[in-house]
Amino acid sequence: MKEYLADLVRTAPTPLQARNIVREYLQARILGAMQRAGAMVPLAFHGGTALRFLYHSQRYSEDLDFALERARERYNLRAYLRAIETGLTAEGYALSFRVSDRKVVHSAFVRFPGLLYELGLSPHRGQVLAVKIEVDTNPPSGAGLETTIVRRHVTLHLQHHDRASLLAGKLHAILQRSYFKGRDLYDLLWYLSDPDWPPPNLALLNNALRQTGWSGPPLTETTWRAAICARLEDVVWERAVEDVYPFLGPGADATLLTPETLRRVLGCADSISASKSREEDR
Repeated sequence: MKEYLADLVRTAPTPLQARNIVREYLQARILGAMQRAGAMVPLAFHGGTALRFLYHSQRYSEDLDFALERARERYNLRAYLRAIETGLTAEGYALSFRVSDRKVVHSAFVRFPGLLYELGLSPHRGQVLAVKIEVDTNPPSGAGLETTIVRRHVTLHLQHHDRASLLAGKLHAILQRSYFKGRDLYDLLWYLSDPDWPPPNLALLNNALRQTGWSGPPLTETTWRAAICARLEDVVWERAVEDVYPFLGPGADATLLTPETLRRVLGCADSISASKSREEDR
């Protein structure tokens, strides 16, 4: 399997794409090990990597994000890490872990020292490639759950947030993150450009907002767009494009990430006018 990874690297169009491919391959192998260790019973996959694995987003992602949704008694992060170590060291991978599991959000960095050097992607023998696993052990309630079988280097049977809940999670990140990620904005554009994507799970979104100290009123199907439009006023778009560019796969176009494009797919002028009209009616 390690030779398979080397073959993937050799066919990559650029060194940057090769690094993205390596990380994604390792993400798939980590997910496979976690699945075999029973992680997909209590955990639901969500976030940017879930969007790519499940729905073929053109953006690569760094982290593996999960919410502890079911069977809390069966959750054991360190057991999952042992399964990852057992599976990958048997194939000749050197790896180590940095774990933080004393707070509500548990995290673990799965570190692969020397792998980029071995694959010819770094001149530095000691350079580390890491995949971060993050688990919210107290997620907001209301997420819809599904299970899907996908093949991404290995066959995976993943429990995950449904499409409406994935969009709700992205909206929450944009509204409440203290800084902007171009990756969030690119994902939002990707969601809203799909006419078949369902509207956000507002129960989940409002529960998440309350959990993180949202000071505004609950969002509704007619006001969430205006809230996002208002938030876009603070974006430095050049930085947003710089943030997302290294993670875009072949065929993805960073030039689409503009204020005009996002405002158009959101219907910003219309949504803000409608929101103001409702406030005046009160």
